[in-house]
This record gives sequence, structure tokens and C-alpha cells, in this order.
Amino acid sequence: MFLDVLYMKGEIVLQFSNAKANVYVPSGETPQQVFPRTTHLCIGAHQDDIEIMAYGAIAACYGAQDKHFTGVTVTDGGGSPRAGVYANYTDEQMKQIRLLEQNSAAQIGRYTAQVNLAWASSGVKDPANHVLIDELKAIIKNTAPQVIFTHNVADKHDTHVAVAMHAVRALREIKGEGGSVPKLVGMEVWRALDWLCDEDKIVQDNAPFPNVAAALLGVYDSQISGGKRYDLASMGRRLANATFFASHAVDDYESAAFGLDMTALVTENADPVAFIEEYIEKFRLEVEKRIRQFA
Repeated sequence: MFLDVLYMKGEIVLQFSNAKANVYVPSGETPQQVFPRTTHLCIGAHQDDIEIMAYGAIAACYGAQDKHFTGVTVTDGGGSPRAGVYANYTDEQMKQIRLLEQNSAAQIGRYTAQVNLAWASSGVKDPANHVLIDELKAIIKNTAPQVIFTHNVADKHDTHVAVAMHAVRALREIKGEGGSVPKLVGMEVWRALDWLCDEDKIVQDNAPFPNVAAALLGVYDSQISGGKRYDLASMGRRLANATFFASHAVDDYESAAFGLDMTALVTENADPVAFIEEYIEKFRLEVEKRIRQFA
């Protein structure tokens, strides 16, 4: 089901700024029926970011009666690397392919809904893009999730960090308007979070439904055939996270992803640079202490 306009309680609350933006509801219901069910919301920059960073949330909601997952993909898939059967595809053709892949993932993962905002990366990387902030605000208000997953602010991909900051700005405005603030968790994609001190890691269990996990990553054939084995890399990182998490204990997880609680960026209006520098400094001191024991 594709809609260019969201209707909630019989009223139009959001008209997307991009003509190709849409909402896909795998169940065939309307957005106004399914959005309020959302408990877990993930805001990702690109097609496949959701499946890479938030599989634990997808798995927690998979088949559950009291938990429901909604995904938001901000960019339009333009500029994707391409090779093999996709080598001669135009940028517009690639955008369509990546949209179909994202919506296929939503169907495989039994998402409550998948929102595709179809922004060009250049627009996302504009800190003054208040139209995007308004769109994210409307989505967050109408889904009212318990927790939001997005990119962590230490990610090394510019568009990822830009999306995270837009999500923070949207939540700050919601808070300023008297709205409730859900927990905000920054996840790993283009930079792992294994460097965090263990007590600061939110550990996401990625072991359930391994066939679903593989299918969600494997659906992105345009990336895999294009020479980017995100499927193998993501599975490898999850296994490494689980195995190397504790050196003197039996593994608690078979597959894991790490997150960072970024709620303070909203509730305390924490400066994002100072916020992440505290964790970097804590890591530096931990390393220094360990070395000095044996120096």
C-alpha cells in the first residue's frame, strides 16, 4: 500500500515534500490503523541501514502481539554503487530498485509500516532543512514509539550523522511542545561501537530467527551484486560482538549489535560533540589504565 499523504483520525497531518515519498504497509491496512501500534521505530539514512542496525528490534517485534516495528528510510537511494546486472542502470532506475528492496525487507520482517521519505543526500546533509525535521516530527507523533533507533553520532558516514541530528532536532521540538520523549538509541553501521566501555553498551540480541536476519540482508541484491557485501559484513560484526564481548565468561549472546543511549541529547539538550567526547575520553582512560598496569 503506497500513500503520498498520511491520514490520521480523518485529517491530513502530513503531506510529504517529495513526490516519490510513500508509506508501505505490508498488511494492506491504512497508516492510521497501524501507526499507533508502533512500539519500536527506526530512522535510517539509506535502504538497508534499518536492517543492518536494528535487527534486534525487528526480531523482538517479529510475530509479537504487543510489539510492533516501523521503519523510516530518509534518502532516495540515488548515487548507489552499481555493477553486474545493475552496471548500466540509471540513477532513477536504481532509486526504484532500492525502494522495492526496502519494501520487500519490510514485508519479510513483518514491519508494521515502512516510510520512505525520498530525500536526496544533499538535502539531508543540510542542517537547516526544517521540512525534513517536520516530517520526522509528524511520524514520531503519529507512531508514539517507546524507543527510537537511529545512527550513532560517532558514525563515519556524513549522511548517517545528519539523519541522527535531524532526529534529535525533531525530538527536541516535540519535547518543547510538551510531548513525551522516547528512549533514543544510536546504533552501529559505518563505525562499530565495540570501542565503548562495556557498561555503556546497549546490547541488542540479534540471534533470534537467523533465517529472517539472512533474508533481510540478502534482499538487497543491488548492493551485493554491486560489490558491497553488507550481508556478510553485518553478520560477521554481530558474531564478533557476541564472541569478544566478555573475555572471561561464556557468551551470553550468539549474535549481537551494540547501541549507545543518546536520549540525553534530547532530554538534557546535550551538545552532541561534548556528549560523544565524554565516551571517547572514558575509553581513552580505560586503555591508559590497562597499559599502565603493565608498563
